[in-house]
Amino acid sequence: MMAATEVTPLFSTTHPFHPPPSTTDPRLPLFHFLEGRSPLGLRYERFTIALIFLSVSTFIASSLFLPYNSDWKHHDSCGRTCDAIWFGNYENALSVLGLGNTSLVELLCVGVFTVDYAARFYTADLIHPKYGGCGGRLRFVVSFFSLVDLASTVPFYVDAFVFRETDWMASNFVRMFRLLRMMKVEGRYDLALGMVDDVVYGQRGIIAVALFVGVTVWGVMSSFFYLAERLNPSMIYCGAAPAYCLENQTSIDTSLCEIDSWGVVDCTAAGCPPTSDYHEPCWNVYRSIVSSSFWTLMELFGEFPLVSQHSVGGQLLGTITAVFACAVFALPAGIFGSGFESEIAKRRQDKSCIMEGSESSGFVEVQSIHHDVVGDPSTLRGSLYNFLHLQTTTLSTLFEIFMNGFIVGTTVVFMMSTVTSSNALARLHGSFRLFQLIAVMLFSLEYILLMYSATENPKCRGRGGMVAYAQDFFRTVDLLSILPYWIMVILSPILPNKHIALLNFAEFCLILRLFRFEKYSQAFRTFDDVIRDNLDVLTVTGFSAVLLWILFSSILYLTERNNPDEEMANHYKTVPNAMWITLLNLSGECPLAYYSSVGKIIVGIIGLFATAIFGVPIGVLGAGFEEIVTSQNEDAPDGEAGVDSSSFESPSANSFQVACYEFVNGMGSKSAYYFEVSIYVLIGATVTIGVIQTIDGYGDAFSPVELIAVIVFTVEYVMRFVGVGADPEFANESHGILKRLKFVISFYSVVDLMAIVPYYVAAAMPGSWVDQHDEYFRMLRLLRLLKLDKYVPSITLIDDVIRLKRRVLVVSCFAAATLWILFAGLMYLAEHQDHSMGIDNLPLYGCYENCSMSVRYENMFTSIPLTGIHLTGDFPMIEYDGFGRIILFFVVIAAVGVVAIPSGVIASGFSEIVNSKHRSTDNNQGNNAGDDWFDIKYRQLEGCPAPHSAFGFTVDSWQYSVKAYLDGKVDEGTGKHYRTPFSKVGRAFFFVLIVTNVLAIILESVPEIDRSVGNEKGNFFDVFEAWSVFFFTIDYILRLFSARKSREALYSPWVYATTFFGIVDLLTVAPWYIQMLLSSMGRMNGDEAKVFRIFRIFRVLQLEDFLVAFSKLDNVYRASKDVLKATGLMAIIIWVGSSALFFLFEQNNPNFRECDDSVPVVGTEMHPGCYDFESTMECNEFYPGMCSQSAFINMPNAMFYVAVFLGGEWGVVDFTWQGKLVCMFLCIAGIALYSIPVGTLFDSFGAVVGLSEEEEDEETEK
Repeated sequence: MMAATEVTPLFSTTHPFHPPPSTTDPRLPLFHFLEGRSPLGLRYERFTIALIFLSVSTFIASSLFLPYNSDWKHHDSCGRTCDAIWFGNYENALSVLGLGNTSLVELLCVGVFTVDYAARFYTADLIHPKYGGCGGRLRFVVSFFSLVDLASTVPFYVDAFVFRETDWMASNFVRMFRLLRMMKVEGRYDLALGMVDDVVYGQRGIIAVALFVGVTVWGVMSSFFYLAERLNPSMIYCGAAPAYCLENQTSIDTSLCEIDSWGVVDCTAAGCPPTSDYHEPCWNVYRSIVSSSFWTLMELFGEFPLVSQHSVGGQLLGTITAVFACAVFALPAGIFGSGFESEIAKRRQDKSCIMEGSESSGFVEVQSIHHDVVGDPSTLRGSLYNFLHLQTTTLSTLFEIFMNGFIVGTTVVFMMSTVTSSNALARLHGSFRLFQLIAVMLFSLEYILLMYSATENPKCRGRGGMVAYAQDFFRTVDLLSILPYWIMVILSPILPNKHIALLNFAEFCLILRLFRFEKYSQAFRTFDDVIRDNLDVLTVTGFSAVLLWILFSSILYLTERNNPDEEMANHYKTVPNAMWITLLNLSGECPLAYYSSVGKIIVGIIGLFATAIFGVPIGVLGAGFEEIVTSQNEDAPDGEAGVDSSSFESPSANSFQVACYEFVNGMGSKSAYYFEVSIYVLIGATVTIGVIQTIDGYGDAFSPVELIAVIVFTVEYVMRFVGVGADPEFANESHGILKRLKFVISFYSVVDLMAIVPYYVAAAMPGSWVDQHDEYFRMLRLLRLLKLDKYVPSITLIDDVIRLKRRVLVVSCFAAATLWILFAGLMYLAEHQDHSMGIDNLPLYGCYENCSMSVRYENMFTSIPLTGIHLTGDFPMIEYDGFGRIILFFVVIAAVGVVAIPSGVIASGFSEIVNSKHRSTDNNQGNNAGDDWFDIKYRQLEGCPAPHSAFGFTVDSWQYSVKAYLDGKVDEGTGKHYRTPFSKVGRAFFFVLIVTNVLAIILESVPEIDRSVGNEKGNFFDVFEAWSVFFFTIDYILRLFSARKSREALYSPWVYATTFFGIVDLLTVAPWYIQMLLSSMGRMNGDEAKVFRIFRIFRVLQLEDFLVAFSKLDNVYRASKDVLKATGLMAIIIWVGSSALFFLFEQNNPNFRECDDSVPVVGTEMHPGCYDFESTMECNEFYPGMCSQSAFINMPNAMFYVAVFLGGEWGVVDFTWQGKLVCMFLCIAGIALYSIPVGTLFDSFGAVVGLSEEEEDEETEK
């Protein structure tokens, strides 16, 4: 039975319920008044909306005036009278009423809504007949909006009359529920939040599967992170330590703390011993699977708040999480969000059908003034009109180019003028000012002439015509770019102290003229089309987003303002502060992590569900912009170029050349095939060796393998060089020498030479420049990954993608680049003198103490990469002041979606090209997405009887009985699947056993529980485990025994043992037997036993028998393998290549250097400090063992960080200028290209699982 679908239109002007037909009821006028169906009722409706906003606004603002928890300098500016009117924070003039701390606003709101509720209760049966009578009134009381009304008013009365001596904050907090009333008043609740049940029902099957996958991945990864980090001293947290721990020190040295075998931390040696009141003042944040689950949840969201504190094992798990697990875990939120958007789209379509033929929505598009009139050349105005507006001559075109040059010049000059640390540029500041003055004068003259000559067009004459022309997009841009400069000139003598700030702002406004290039792209003028086309969706979803924002901000304000961690408490001291952090949470970020227990639950809810709803309006803006830009700039695909190598025969190639060409390309013989495979293996081996050799102590590891690889690659290169004559790529050259010359300078040849030549040079000339820089040249070996592009084209497809999407890319890149520059300029203006909040020392930037955001935003060039990071949707830096937060609010709301469009276009282009190249070779007609030999064989066995046992009829009957017990039977008459009572009991027993086993693993990881149970022989956990293994072993043996009668095992015990279910069943018992064997041999200590115990978490996968999910992952891979091969290789190349660059550029970055407290920060020539050394190695040579690098210390470490970066999370940002260039590349294209495989898997998961659901539904219907 299908669930009822809500059909509330996007903009409902009538209430969904209607009163009974009787018009004699005297309460009907009151009902119409309450529902806004009369003129006076409409005014009351607007009054209640204003009252709701007033109540919410005063709640938000009230936290700014709390003297004990506000760091706002004006917190004491609201006196007793002010407080009595607006906030009710403390005793005031209204205290004489005996109602506690209250305000006139609160009394007004409670009074009005109390009367309103009483009136609605009185007329409840007019809303719906089911609310008639006493029983009906009770049903009304427990209805949603009734509960909202009660929650908004009852706590006030309880606080005022029951708990008179308390300050129950709930009476203030529940004002938030007023927003829900507004959604009711506007008739929007049924759409904005009420559709959630429709989304859940419509996506119920795939959401259930995705949730199971997500929760399972979460549980498994939490267990392994616990195992890897439970003894890591870097994970010890003392931020909430009691005051006695800091009596004689400013911070606690956690390196002195010890972690016992139970996982309990003892920091006595660090001056923070346990007491009777504080049993564990400092603790490891991964002390149990329970505590590990929150941090793992953050990393599965793509957030790595402890990125620099992970152990080697934690970094390996973090890399796996960033590369694979995040994509799987994101499935529930992604499916929910896409379902939400699909539901909106469906209702918009329904609305369009309903409104077809009706009048328009009332929007009138303001048309730009078209210059379709030719000016009179005999007059000055007419000549100027033709020259400036129509541009009919070559001279006018040159003038346009000249003015465009000045626009670019003013942008470059503004960026260079912000650099104050360079003496060379500082001497040019006077020239910069002169250039800007000349530019302003030219721009002003052009603006005046444009306005003057515009009247040549009859449309622009008169006051109305001139006003309309002045409001044109380009004229508005012209005016906004020059007006602030002239205002600055006028006001600078009056405001000398603000002269520099005014000048900076005026100079920034000059770069607004970049919008003049809009005439060539027409990108930003589509914004009004996007907003107009999506206004209904943006209104309702935007309102829901604001509701969630304020609601979660208020909850986190209440839960975290008294957090024992001072840093956390400071960020939640006021509701506005909480709104800043919550805005980032709702955008998918989690820059803070040390929440209270309740706060962790709230943040988890935000990450799992709220982000999907909050992101809808942002996604609508970005998707709408992309849709319009794409539709207006459709590209025609280029014809396929190239030579068909399969049919090519070079007339000039001899047999030896042909043999060489075919051999190195794996053609013609098995030996050629094996040689090609060996090249794959060697490439992977040498890249891995190159990564390992960056680890201290492994510099010369595997050198023989490297030598063998160089020899093999040399032989391959020589054979390719010889076989050029048979290579169709060089067929256009008739002369052999030209062919070989063209081959030598080709892409793949250069890659080959760069990967092998340095090895020979270093070996031939030891001590040479190449040998001295061996560290850098070793990284060239990683270029061998590009050799794989010959076999699986990926990087070489980029030019195809650009050609396919060139027009859309031009438009979208212009929009993205313009927004990037403008927001970078705004962030520079807001932060380059912001000293409000402290940050870590940045010695590379010349700041050794008391650093602030002004150091990071010193000039435009440092602002651009940081703004680029924010435009990717990540906010690793949150120490901004009010203006910076306002600017970043618009970055979150609008800019992120627009700037991401070029990346999305590139990603879609790759998918299109790869799919088109493989579509012709797809011979899987008739099969489902991702089918393999198992699925095909399974369908072939339909209707085939099971084979007889070689041991006779008795064994056959036993196998059938066991099969019926394990999997149930099929009724031959009806075809329905059913289970016997005994089978149902067994299935329920194993379900409970699996769940209790998972709970036992979690509970055993809690130090207090584990210590209380003890490790003595025969303890509860050991006995429970032994019995569990006994039952799981019986189950595994029975399934092997009955596999000959199971079509799901293809009637084969071996097939069952090698399927997903068989492997999982084996994993549930094998670790216990291995543990017992090693223990009996005396080769098992406590930590090793813990590893085997944690492997029991895989028993959760046995729930797959109840909900199919993971067993379909291989189908998911096969359904998308063509795109995955190409884009997966490209992702690996980007990952490894970027890691190598970051390692080379950042391995000695002093911003990531840490030294012992005895080492001075900055020293003298005789006794240099920590940051005076060029490298960390030199620091350690002078101060042995006292210097360390926290990031990019070797290639594995760099790959961990870059995996995090490519997931959209920038754990560190204070790079060298070379690192910033790599950072900008990843922001522009790297992250998008890297994410294509993830998106492909997501689409295939939906296709495969959705198809399975359809098949199950069909079987159910049968």
